[in-house]
Amino acid sequence: MLEDFFNALQNFRRQKTRTFLSLLGVIIGVASVIVITSMGSSSTQEIKDTFGTAGLDVVSVSKGFMRRRRDAVTITFDESFREKLFDSLSDIKKIWYKNSMSATLSYGDTSSTMSCSAVEYGYLEMYGIQLSEGRFFTVTEDYYGMQKIILGKTVVDALFPDGGAVGKYILVTNGSISFSFEVVGVLKEQTSGMEDTSNSAYIPRGFYAKKITPNPAAATVLVQAVSPAKAAELVGKIEEYCNNLTGTAYSVNVMSMQTMLNQMDEITTTMSVMLSAIAAISLLVGGIGIMNIMIVTVTERRQEIGIRKALGASPLDIRRQFLVESAAITLIGGILGILIGISVSLIVEGIKGQAFAVSFWACAVSFVFSVFVGIFFGLNPAARAAKLDPVLALSGE
Repeated sequence: MLEDFFNALQNFRRQKTRTFLSLLGVIIGVASVIVITSMGSSSTQEIKDTFGTAGLDVVSVSKGFMRRRRDAVTITFDESFREKLFDSLSDIKKIWYKNSMSATLSYGDTSSTMSCSAVEYGYLEMYGIQLSEGRFFTVTEDYYGMQKIILGKTVVDALFPDGGAVGKYILVTNGSISFSFEVVGVLKEQTSGMEDTSNSAYIPRGFYAKKITPNPAAATVLVQAVSPAKAAELVGKIEEYCNNLTGTAYSVNVMSMQTMLNQMDEITTTMSVMLSAIAAISLLVGGIGIMNIMIVTVTERRQEIGIRKALGASPLDIRRQFLVESAAITLIGGILGILIGISVSLIVEGIKGQAFAVSFWACAVSFVFSVFVGIFFGLNPAARAAKLDPVLALSGE
């Protein structure tokens, strides 16, 4: 078989134009599959990098638009709800409460109006949010509702263009009431889970509960699962629990980053498979072209086949010779297609600024499929060659 392969390479060298045209369909098909799957993988990875790995174990719960019924129970995110939810469902590590308020932050003659988040001790650390300066809230500051604030980079740049925000006091105005807050930390500019830290401000929820709204119900409940995999499962469990609690559907909106990423993975994979299947059609078209060329080759090499048979070559030897030649075309085409596909993906993703990601499974499947196409479409010409009568072949009839 190795001898047949080297003979096939010599035939390709003699028929360069014909060989190139035979390779073209295979190269385009394989390269297209590689580029499509690579672009899908890099896009998925870019989405994951944008949101970060932190927060994948967190499920966000907020009030939904439930259908009003006479026997429906209004859901309230109070301490009783937190305790019952934690006791009723497994795989919950911790439950965090969060509120938001519209506020104007002022320092000197500069002010900025924005949404200010009131969070519990440890919330920012749980989300993997990092500091560029200062520190996070302490448990004492949250419990006693002390007037401390942590700012995002965009807010700090607006209020403190000369830097040095930590340790300074700003005025936070909510409605007609103003409070003086000490800046204890400045956040790095990042996206972590569902939190975008650049244009944000965080205060202890203890302050919000004492000075803004006494004993408030949470606007958003953040349920931390024991693992990201369990977070996806908790989405359905929390929806079911709240719907049973209120006696109506759509009582809450529940979502998690892990579920969203899983859905994006499914969509990207489905699209990649569909587009790859379309690209694979060119492999089939290339296979048909290979079969036609191999039939012509058999006709042109009738005398060679006749001489081999007269010297004792069996039909199996002849069949194997042409099958190897057909498979060799797609073998070379598959290798070239993979190299070209990876190169094009690298260039395109470099231009777009995406991280390079190539699916080695796609490379392997495309390569195997291309060789299979060569063998499949080479069967008919090989069978024709094996059936030739040596006398008629040598006579040229």
